[in-house]
Amino acid sequence: MKDTRNGIDRYFAISERGSTVAREVRGGFATFFTMAYIVVLNPLIIATGKDVTGEYIGDGTAPNVALVAAGTAFVAGVLTILMGVIGRVPFAMAAGLGLNAFVTFNIASVMTWEEAMGLVFLEGVIIAVLVLTGLRTAIFHAIPPQLKTAISVGIGLFIALIGFVDAGFVRRAEGTPLELGIGGSLTSWPIFVFIVGLLATAAMVARKVKGAILIGIVGTTILAIVVEIFAKAGNVSPENSGGWQLNRPAMPEEIFGFHNPLVLFTEFDPFGGFVRVDVLLAALFVFTLLITDFFDTMGTVVGVGRQANLVREDGTLPRTKQILLVDSIGAAAGGAGSVSSNTTYVESAAGVGEGARTGLASVVTGLLFLVAIFFAPLVTIVPYEAAAPALVLVGFMMMTAIRDIDWNDFQIAIPAFLTIVLMPFTYSISNGIGAGFISYVLIKVVGGKAREVHPLLWGVAVLFALYFAIGPIRALIGL
Repeated sequence: MKDTRNGIDRYFAISERGSTVAREVRGGFATFFTMAYIVVLNPLIIATGKDVTGEYIGDGTAPNVALVAAGTAFVAGVLTILMGVIGRVPFAMAAGLGLNAFVTFNIASVMTWEEAMGLVFLEGVIIAVLVLTGLRTAIFHAIPPQLKTAISVGIGLFIALIGFVDAGFVRRAEGTPLELGIGGSLTSWPIFVFIVGLLATAAMVARKVKGAILIGIVGTTILAIVVEIFAKAGNVSPENSGGWQLNRPAMPEEIFGFHNPLVLFTEFDPFGGFVRVDVLLAALFVFTLLITDFFDTMGTVVGVGRQANLVREDGTLPRTKQILLVDSIGAAAGGAGSVSSNTTYVESAAGVGEGARTGLASVVTGLLFLVAIFFAPLVTIVPYEAAAPALVLVGFMMMTAIRDIDWNDFQIAIPAFLTIVLMPFTYSISNGIGAGFISYVLIKVVGGKAREVHPLLWGVAVLFALYFAIGPIRALIGL
């Protein structure tokens, strides 16, 4: 029988995965809108931090936030398109939160920005080598299927918590780690917007409305703009706890603005850091970046891939090597472009929740990031409070996989539990994975079933033990 599918359909396997071009486009837009904040937030973290010489990124004496924002959007756009074309999965990439703060406050504080970004570049090259040699893919396949399920569930809880925190619905508090709203009350217009958006989107998802998540983001943004016109809540600050968390939903003073991000690609030095500081300290920095990048991505790929029904019965994904290779290039490209390590984003699950199943959605998201270089001010229109409902609901969708874990088998249930709870409780995917791996190996050994542990998991468990002990190790050797 003649194949009547067009070239795009065949290449991305759109029909084969039960999707349509319209779904992929909607999914690409949904992922972009839930990730667009990184174009604003990443520069606020890395562009405003001084290095050991007192200079900012680009050898400047003052922060160049606009240039770093353009660089953030450019690198994210190119890498996300590569992920779509090469990996052919609906995974988007951008500068990794957490890693950018680590680079700014821990690495750049003891060396120049060129040297700090050089270490990020070097870490990406090392991970790429691990992919090309097959080691990273082998470790991915060595993880027991039920632990992969636990990773997916943990990420679901994690991104739901991110949504609640980003919207200000859950906040840090005095006396308790977290509290509801402001002083235990939901008394601000931005929180009201989030609640309305969450309930409206939840109702549409429950009724299986096509485009529910994207409609929710756009509709909630419009509501936020209207509310800001009348309520004038402003941005959150020590004096204004009831303001918008990051972006104030109002039309910007300018629409068009362009800064050439390519100038940042001359600002990295892969080996200068080893001269600037102790070689062992530089190596520890690279090791920390590597472990975090390596396993954050692995967790995201498993979690979002399972949500997209791309994970096979044996727990593997199609084109795993290509996916991990593009992600590794992302770390190196982020360092080379002076925007910090780029990694696969859990927010990709928003596009999957909208129906995306193929790399075409990533191509759409990537193109939108490239457009954002020229229209970066427009990105600031969508507030956290409008994008957060999508994260909460996608978190719910991902958590439903918890039913596939055998809770009667404590040898897998306890590691699964630790994996799930430590991701949101420590605000880190890697921490949850590390705790799950270490406890899994330990319980198997104590139970006399050491032979059931894949040899690679022994090595990974040891590496995570070293990762968790980096603080004491540095103190012991006087760094």
